[in-house]
Amino acid sequence: MHIAYSVNDVPIRLTFERWCHITENHDDLAGSFYDVLETIEKPEYVLRGNKGTLKAVRNVGNRKWLVVIYREMQTSDGFIITAYFLNNTPKGELLWTQK
Repeated sequence: MHIAYSVNDVPIRLTFERWCHITENHDDLAGSFYDVLETIEKPEYVLRGNKGTLKAVRNVGNRKWLVVIYREMQTSDGFIITAYFLNNTPKGELLWTQK
């Protein structure tokens, strides 16, 4: 299990079981384990997701975006739900942006 800290300083867990689940559905992420963690720690912006989730977003070049969906359960615990690449700018309510 690895932990990355969100922009709210909440530790966000990424277990190997969850990583296997993510890469089974998004095989283009197979070599991006640390990119996913870095997106939690250093996003370009954070959007509101569905049902209390958050989306950490980072541009990875060529108009391609890495989106990591996660949940902050408490101030001391959270976890990554999924991640994927997008070819379009992700949409949603802006909650935080890099200055």
